[in-house]
Amino acid sequence: MSSSRHPSTLPTVGALAVAVLAVSSSAPLIKFALAPALAVAFWRNGLAALALTPIACGPRRAELRDVLRGTRRRDGVFCLLAGLALAAHFATWMPSVQLGTVATATALVATQPVWQGLIAAAQGRRPTAAGWCGIGLAVAGAAWATGADVGVSGRAVVADVLALLGGLFAAVYTALGERARTRLTTTTYTWICYGTCAGLLLVLCLAARLPLAGYNPGTWAAILALVVGAQLLGHSMFNYALQRTSATTVSVLILLEVPGAALLAWAWLGQVPRAEALPGIVLLLAGVAVVVLGAGLRRDTRDANASLADVADPSPR
Repeated sequence: MSSSRHPSTLPTVGALAVAVLAVSSSAPLIKFALAPALAVAFWRNGLAALALTPIACGPRRAELRDVLRGTRRRDGVFCLLAGLALAAHFATWMPSVQLGTVATATALVATQPVWQGLIAAAQGRRPTAAGWCGIGLAVAGAAWATGADVGVSGRAVVADVLALLGGLFAAVYTALGERARTRLTTTTYTWICYGTCAGLLLVLCLAARLPLAGYNPGTWAAILALVVGAQLLGHSMFNYALQRTSATTVSVLILLEVPGAALLAWAWLGQVPRAEALPGIVLLLAGVAVVVLGAGLRRDTRDANASLADVADPSPR
């Protein structure tokens, strides 16, 4: 590997630190916001799409035109389907954060690479032996963490199930997005995805008669922080780092979101992770790390960066 892709330079280390902090703040901010989870998800994606509009409809307008009514309509279909999966992800994971604990919800949604490995296996691309081992560890850890919540309340168990579904839908989003991102720029792809996601979430909010305004200033500040932090800044910093280090390294570092979110929730919100769930969370994270490392070892550097880039994309959370 060339030195240009080695994470030794200060800008790369700084970018990774900012990105991990940005995505780690997501769950605590969702927990802090005094607004329905679906409404927060709508504003998060809608404002992010709005922020990308000047670029998508400016420098990228020719590409966008091809996607909407030109030669790349097939890519546009995959973008729309990815937006649907992204809406399902937010509609499950964000309520799980408000219903349960930040630490457990963040750990369970981090099973996304495990679901991606199972999707790849269903498509005929078998995981490595290390990948299967990691999947087993992650499943055992998830079962442990969820089982620890059985004795707490039915609400906690529902939160765990929603978080796992959030990880599954994030994997589906990634699988669909991978098809489109091979031919489209990141800006065009994310603009369509975020816009589609926001539109679907708006329909859900209106159908459920959820309030979309009238929040206190702290809640609006949390929503804006989600947009600027996890949705835009974290995404951008990880993409910057991916140009200078391996996607496998970045994907493993993203797992630092789990302890990072737990520490922020403890320091800021006074939410202490349940001791009974901690061993399961640690086992789960170890399994996910093995899955990611196994996927990276199976490919050469170029293929790994192409196929793992979406795993390293923090935009779903």
